[in-house]
Amino acid sequence: MKGPCTPMLFRRIAKFAGADLPPIVSAIRLSGVIAASAVGRRGLSLETLAEPIERAFALPDVSAVALIINSPGGSPVQSALIAGRIRQLSAEKSVPVLAFVEDVAASGGYWLACAADEIVADPASIVGSIGVISAGFGFQHAIAKLGVERRVYTSGTSKSMLDPFQPEKPEDVAHLKGLQEEVHDGFRQWVRARRGARLEGQDTAALFSGAFWSGARAKELGLVDRLGDMRSTLRERFGEKVRIHVVNPTRRPGLGRFIGLDSRALSADLADGLIDAAEQRSIYARFGL
Repeated sequence: MKGPCTPMLFRRIAKFAGADLPPIVSAIRLSGVIAASAVGRRGLSLETLAEPIERAFALPDVSAVALIINSPGGSPVQSALIAGRIRQLSAEKSVPVLAFVEDVAASGGYWLACAADEIVADPASIVGSIGVISAGFGFQHAIAKLGVERRVYTSGTSKSMLDPFQPEKPEDVAHLKGLQEEVHDGFRQWVRARRGARLEGQDTAALFSGAFWSGARAKELGLVDRLGDMRSTLRERFGEKVRIHVVNPTRRPGLGRFIGLDSRALSADLADGLIDAAEQRSIYARFGL
């Protein structure tokens, strides 16, 4: 018997039969860039994660839900939506949540980690980057050299704000920075609400500067609770017989997904995959990964 309901059905039958069942922890893998239109097959959004999150909390007699995090961040809106759904179900089901940082939980990735009641990281994990960033290019000089004339027609004086093909305006930059500060303030409030007294005695200006640290240093700063790995921590917490059920295991593409595609569809699919991989790599590279 296969499918997401198998562990649930098995435990219900075993419990009905009076079996002594080992503790079970369901785990949700949160790997990739966070975006409404997920970047690559490993991207994260509420749309792609709503069902796995529901399944994680629906397992019978679940002792805890583990978040396996490896994300450099992305959309603050999707970060808040995903974290909010996790907190809602944790409260409804009275199930604790533990976050385990792998390579990186930065920016939106750390926002997700704060949805947990306890955060565990490897000493070499990258943690933090509590800030907001917006980056782009200015092409007005390039198109001038090429002899290209830019024609823009708008109704609304600010409709072409921050157009990369026009000279940058101080008032446009000020407007963008105001938006960023609003989002950053929400991020700070979320971290303070979730981490609470664990941040006491720290230089919060430095914590919220957008800097990032190793897992070992993050523990000293109160950004994580302990150092370790998921399996060892869960065995220590719930016993050697604890069972870990990953509700959304990573699936690597195989030959099957290409069967039935014509050559044009296959080429497009491969090209999309290469672009997705390049986008993912560029974002992870900010943290030396």
